[in-house]
Amino acid sequence: MGSQTSQQREKNVMDRVRIEKVVVHISIGSDWDRLQKAAKLLESLTGQKPVFRKARKTIRAFGIVRKRPMSVMVTLRKDRAIDFLRRAFEAVDNKIKESSFDEYGNFAFGIQEHLQLPGTKYDPEIGIFGMDVIVHLSKPGYRVKVRRYRRSRLGKAARVTKEEAIEFVKSMFGVEVV
Repeated sequence: MGSQTSQQREKNVMDRVRIEKVVVHISIGSDWDRLQKAAKLLESLTGQKPVFRKARKTIRAFGIVRKRPMSVMVTLRKDRAIDFLRRAFEAVDNKIKESSFDEYGNFAFGIQEHLQLPGTKYDPEIGIFGMDVIVHLSKPGYRVKVRRYRRSRLGKAARVTKEEAIEFVKSMFGVEVV
């Protein structure tokens, strides 16, 4: 009774991989006008209001000052995340490097120009921006690890592995992992 066959594990609802969140991030630097334009662009692309991120340290060689806004980001969940991810994969020709995946099943990739996203047009007032897309995958029950009340550890079966993440991306989005 203790050992399960692969068919039994596939039927288990708790083993289904899902998208927890998708983070879209544009890093600019200390130029406030370009940050405003990047925020406007992210809002038009995702339909959500972006958040400004501040620098943690001062690095004089790069002109970075602590607590000054440096980048802008949006966190997408559920249907918005899936819709944006489909468009983002089209922008990179449905190909991702295997090295983009970490051992916990998360992955990230970059888009050089936002114009590569299908359905976007060039606006001379905004300009051209590149962006990072970070995807966090999880299984049901992951909340046990991150909740505030009665937080607990996760077993190995409750974590998403690199192989499961690659299989999920291939099957759900038809992406080729190179």
